[in-house]
Amino acid sequence: MLTGVSRIERNIQVNYRHQVFFTDHAFRSENTLLRDVLVDGRAARRTKALVVVDEALAKAQGDLLATVEAYFAAFPLDLDLVCAPLVIEGGERVKNSYHRVSEIQSLVDKHHIDRHSYIVAIGGGALLDMAGLAAATAHRGVRHIRIPTTTLSQDDSGVGVKNGINAFGKKNFLGTFCPPFAVINDFQLLATLPDRDKRAGYVEAVKVACIRDRAFFDEIERDASKLAAFEAAPMKRLIFRSAELHLNHIASSGDPFEFGSARPLDFGHWAAHKLEQLSGYQLRHGEAVAVGIALDVVYARDMGLLPAAAADRIIRLLEALGFELFANELLNVDKDGQLMVLKGMEEFREHLGGELTITLLEEIGRGVEVHEMNLPKIRHAILELQERHIARSAKLLAMG
Repeated sequence: MLTGVSRIERNIQVNYRHQVFFTDHAFRSENTLLRDVLVDGRAARRTKALVVVDEALAKAQGDLLATVEAYFAAFPLDLDLVCAPLVIEGGERVKNSYHRVSEIQSLVDKHHIDRHSYIVAIGGGALLDMAGLAAATAHRGVRHIRIPTTTLSQDDSGVGVKNGINAFGKKNFLGTFCPPFAVINDFQLLATLPDRDKRAGYVEAVKVACIRDRAFFDEIERDASKLAAFEAAPMKRLIFRSAELHLNHIASSGDPFEFGSARPLDFGHWAAHKLEQLSGYQLRHGEAVAVGIALDVVYARDMGLLPAAAADRIIRLLEALGFELFANELLNVDKDGQLMVLKGMEEFREHLGGELTITLLEEIGRGVEVHEMNLPKIRHAILELQERHIARSAKLLAMG
């Protein structure tokens, strides 16, 4: 008969090195950054790499695949590209099944990629999420290098520590927390992006400025017209500072793997994730986040948390950058007549666990956590955004 309970308990600390590099023309042989990162100071050993490339990028930059192969061929004593780059569809669709994860893992097995070899993913945030999941789960973790190719992935998602795919109608339901071995941001890879995708990443910079850095918000505001015109210098500044603030949070928040109930870097995201799903992912992530931020900003103002002048500045900045701040999906209702976007709150809570924790704003540069949301006030904020959208569209139409 047992008469007591015995226990052994230890605290385990694991240190991660998280490095993000900024460069131009990463695949020119005279630029040895990628080679140096892959070799990682090891001598007398060829380093194996499996490269995965976003299909849309490969089509837009027709010589990219040959350039990647030529880069590896330029360092035959150091690098071993185990097969031709694997071209995979990018965008949110790539995250809607496990098939592509398995495809990468089968190549890991076929080419004997071990835990000191690499999966190098070149693409937008969705491709990086999927490839990162494959890397994190093959051999319980293969080294992963991200080379983000969208504004959003260079200034936010690509420098993070999350990997995942969608499942059961929910965004990022399957995934891991696993820092990449390195991130290499090459501004030149943004050159062929459609304007819509260049713009989409701006909103994550606005987001992190709103909750962390008022001076950065002021800078984005000053550069708004230049950013809307996609001028290179202000875009580079925005990407660098946004990436830095995201990395600072991951390194210093005390909760990089989100064991708690708070997720401040997801300001504006509880509605955005649901809007993406309701649109069948026709809304880009950045576009949905812009709507989500606008919704939470109007709500915070109406709840007396955020001064009206500050709310107006944020709304006007998002519009100046070219974002639409209303989506028809905000009005979608279920069979009971309830707004479907509101289900995003419970899905947000469930995804993180614990009590509902939503980040709102007290002022530009300072967020505040709330654990309850007033549903009539949310509905009122949605209607205000709709009215603003109608009035703004009419004004733009009248201006020709």
